[in-house]
Amino acid sequence: MPSSERTPVSVGGQLYVVATPIGNLDDLTERARQVLAKADLVAAEDTRHSGRLLNHLGLNKQMLALHDHNERARVNQILEALSQGQSVALVSDAGTPLISDPGYILVREARAAGYQVSPIPGACALVAALSAAGLPTDQFLFAGFLPAKRAGRKAALENFKWQPATLVFYESPHRICDFMEDLIEVLGLERECVLGRELTKTFETFYAGTAAKVFADLQADPHGSKGEFVVMVRGSDEAPGAEAAVDADKLLAMLVKELPVKKAARIVSDVCGLGKNELYQRALVLKGG
Repeated sequence: MPSSERTPVSVGGQLYVVATPIGNLDDLTERARQVLAKADLVAAEDTRHSGRLLNHLGLNKQMLALHDHNERARVNQILEALSQGQSVALVSDAGTPLISDPGYILVREARAAGYQVSPIPGACALVAALSAAGLPTDQFLFAGFLPAKRAGRKAALENFKWQPATLVFYESPHRICDFMEDLIEVLGLERECVLGRELTKTFETFYAGTAAKVFADLQADPHGSKGEFVVMVRGSDEAPGAEAAVDADKLLAMLVKELPVKKAARIVSDVCGLGKNELYQRALVLKGG
């Protein structure tokens, strides 16, 4: 939408998207503290969890639960508060709201209604993990939580197999071993991987190396199945079809021993989807060798 056609901001309250600590309470910014202090309403993923943070800050605030299962139903209630000039702070259990946390629907609807939405930046497990991983960050793809069931998770990983950007996933403690098994099966034992556990907390741990080494170190750690995980995987250095090209050479080498060059090239072209002329030239070289 051109800037001249943007919906004008209405007279009313303001929605603040407030990042909260992912573990260490000292990571709460002073600005976040001030916004929470002046907010008329705090919309929280879990009011009990966020209530402990507010108590730590010495704040007694009106709170409203907003999570994946009730967000659509809560939107009108929050928009009504904004229409009355109230300021609303949106927080998740930890880190930055909307990053694999609820809030997308609320932010979209608040913007559509013309209310100002302001980010209050701070802790985010995704950024914290990448900053200490030692993997390329000029490009990265954040995939959040993959499907819980193995078939869906493996299918998702297949889609990322040739992705050149660093891959970033979130995973829970009771699924991390299954996740690593599937990652190794799909992306390979040697793919470089860094896994961050319990970031900013007392038992913060990073496991780094090949996927096989990371998995072995994780299993050897008596605390390895505890905490929340950020899994980071180096992107692919190969182009899509690289495996097919290698297989084509092997298949071609086998076929030219038994078949005419032209027929061998045609069969490999049908199997691997490569050009017949290129394969014919390869086959002539192999036949001559």
